[in-house]
Amino acid sequence: MTFLATILVLIGFYSLYYTSKKAVLHYDNTLELWMKQNPKYSKRIGLFFLITAYSFLVFSNALGTGTLIFFIQLMTIGSLVIILRPLKKR
Repeated sequence: MTFLATILVLIGFYSLYYTSKKAVLHYDNTLELWMKQNPKYSKRIGLFFLITAYSFLVFSNALGTGTLIFFIQLMTIGSLVIILRPLKKR
């Protein structure tokens, strides 16, 4: 369940990252181009994935532990996306 929540946090943060106006963006594939052209839907999808990941972690752990794990995952994955994506690392 934690691995699934980690993947959902990655997808959610990545879709919210591509709707940012300050981010250095590279359009390597059609999904990234679609996310930039449709920011309203991308933000909804990103928030849906983040809320789903948070609820998975809260239901599989307790409220405090799930919240702590969610924020640790969000900070770690967010840092990696912001550092590695402009370098075009996959």
